[in-house]
Amino acid sequence: MNNPTLPALPLVDEPLPQPKRFGAVELERLTAMVQQTSMFYWKGPQTTALVDEFRRHHPLKYCLPCSSGTAALHVAVSSLRLQPGDEVIVPPISDMGTYIGVLYQQGVPVFADVDPRTYTLDPADVRRLITAKTRAIMAVHLAGNPCDMAALTAIAREHKLALIEDCAQSWGACWQGRPVGTIGDFGCYSLNDFKHIGCGDGGIVGSNNDRYGPGLNNWADKDYGRTEGGRDPETLAPNYRISEPQAAVAAAQMTKLPDIVARRNRAGELLTQRLAGTPGVLLPVVRPGDTHSYWFYMLRLELTRFAQPRAEIAAALTAAGVACSVLLVRKAAYRWPVFQNHNIFGGTWPARDAGLTTMDYRTVNCPTTEAIIDDCVKLPINEAMTDAYIEKVARAIRTVLKRLEK
Repeated sequence: MNNPTLPALPLVDEPLPQPKRFGAVELERLTAMVQQTSMFYWKGPQTTALVDEFRRHHPLKYCLPCSSGTAALHVAVSSLRLQPGDEVIVPPISDMGTYIGVLYQQGVPVFADVDPRTYTLDPADVRRLITAKTRAIMAVHLAGNPCDMAALTAIAREHKLALIEDCAQSWGACWQGRPVGTIGDFGCYSLNDFKHIGCGDGGIVGSNNDRYGPGLNNWADKDYGRTEGGRDPETLAPNYRISEPQAAVAAAQMTKLPDIVARRNRAGELLTQRLAGTPGVLLPVVRPGDTHSYWFYMLRLELTRFAQPRAEIAAALTAAGVACSVLLVRKAAYRWPVFQNHNIFGGTWPARDAGLTTMDYRTVNCPTTEAIIDDCVKLPINEAMTDAYIEKVARAIRTVLKRLEK
């Protein structure tokens, strides 16, 4: 066994590079915005520019900028007009924003397991969970790695289900050359400050489906018919409007998207190349023909090959200068208190209490998800990283793991 006590290894002898997010392009649009007579989104020049810039990269017939990625997903789910107790199949590794819209619409998130190497929905488990109440599949392109959209699309068509793409972490990712978000019935994107591009908070929901697309705006604007000029709402809908200042920054950010994604993809692919064959490491798999946009980079450890637990391995990597974390999510989503306690509305879950679902999240278990959470190591990726920096990171990882092998 190698010595588990490792001296600090200055193999990565520079700080984590940080990109400059905002600059002259954003300032130019904001300057124009403050000279406007209104900051309201409807037919606002900045919101219009945002839609135009978005469509340069995402050919979607219907596009609605809104207040967040969570709002975008809620709008998509609302468009389905779920009945209480209807089910939407979701992965257990994601942000709460993935599930909020389903719960608010009195639907039931049904957790399907994920693929052990792509970390995205396992189509076989999705198929296993379909019932007479299933209305949709929500495909989360985790970290920028596209889901198996061929399989998920086939399942959705076979069972007449809607397919919602959660693209919050996957700006610029492509499935077989097609931008994610343009394959299913809905594409939902986040402009949160921590995403590839952002405006503090914001989102976009789009669709090429003529059944759902025309009503997107109403679901984010209190069911006001802006195009008809009416204010006679027919149903309950929230206010998820974006504002002109948000849209101005987002429109400027959108012009930087191709370069940002190209740099991130280069960094992620180079790291995979340099770590290939490293004993005890399971690298993320990108399907041939797909483009990963690397919101972050995640690998898995074969912990039985090492003398130390994961926390000590991560500490040794940190000592060597590698920026890393063992925290992907603290636990699978179905283990969060909101689900374990069925505490959806004021300590109750009306759909379950009324007998419209028998779902009990205390009994849910997705073994691959649990394994990933227990053995993953998460590495930051951003567009400021040079090839030389990635080479140092890969060398440090290989060196540390070699020293920690049994």
